[in-house]
Amino acid sequence: VQLQASGGGLVQAGGSLRLSCVASGTIFRNNVLGWYRQFPGKERELVARITTGGNANYAESAKGRFTISRDNTKSTVYLQMNNLNPDDTAVYYCALARHFGLLGSNFGSWGQGTQVTVSS
Repeated sequence: VQLQASGGGLVQAGGSLRLSCVASGTIFRNNVLGWYRQFPGKERELVARITTGGNANYAESAKGRFTISRDNTKSTVYLQMNNLNPDDTAVYYCALARHFGLLGSNFGSWGQGTQVTVSS
């Protein structure tokens, strides 16, 4: 399984970015997906995740600002991020697994990470 993330960049506070992650080597629709982020010197933390049926869960910090979605026809998961602030500056990773118990573990798959930098 390979995951290719893109869409990171530099944005001013209050701005928006949309991250994308394309998967290959798996039957995309059969997997749950998630976005994680990692601050320098910290463990990766879950930002949002989505079921095979499209139901989403969010970290408190993401609720109301971020939206995760999936397009099974394109084998792609998205993270729309609005009203960004400097505390959102991190490396963002997409993840894929057969179920949530494996998502974010060594038994799932990770993308390569994309840097998001929010300036004040």
